[in-house]
Amino acid sequence: MARSVHTAHDTTSLDLRAFMAGFPTGVAVLTTLDADGRPRGMTCTSIASVALAPPTLLVCLRLGSPTLQALRTAGAFALNLLQHASQTTAELFASGAEDRFTRTEWQLPAEAGGPHLCAAAHTIADCSVAGIQPVGDHAVVFGDVRRVAGVDDPDPLLYGLRRYAPWPGGERWQP
Repeated sequence: MARSVHTAHDTTSLDLRAFMAGFPTGVAVLTTLDADGRPRGMTCTSIASVALAPPTLLVCLRLGSPTLQALRTAGAFALNLLQHASQTTAELFASGAEDRFTRTEWQLPAEAGGPHLCAAAHTIADCSVAGIQPVGDHAVVFGDVRRVAGVDDPDPLLYGLRRYAPWPGGERWQP
């Protein structure tokens, strides 16, 4: 089967969005507390592991994000990896709705980096901020992972081609 080849041109933000839409990924909600102790959070799919020793991950947030501002002050965050039935939570935290924490179940365990979305997440990592590096209109936040907590349903929510989907085939990964 022949594949079409496109002519290269200067890349635009629309080109990058289209390119990244073809890269399915898991969905997470980053949570933290602001200076007044109020919960803040946002949906993000730009996450990656950086190192195993010490355990470090990265997340990317828009520079003007109130969640990023709160995270800078708090110095800590929780990364809630969403389970397959949590599309409404992903959409709620992507919407910017001011009442998102009154519309979803959450807890703040002792020593947590931010609120845990226990009903929506399959795994949660509590992190301390190791560094923040601005890149274009975003900031790359490096987090030292202090604790990882898993819950009963490890099937992740995926996002790609501009739509949500459960893990295919219902097969579960066993560590």
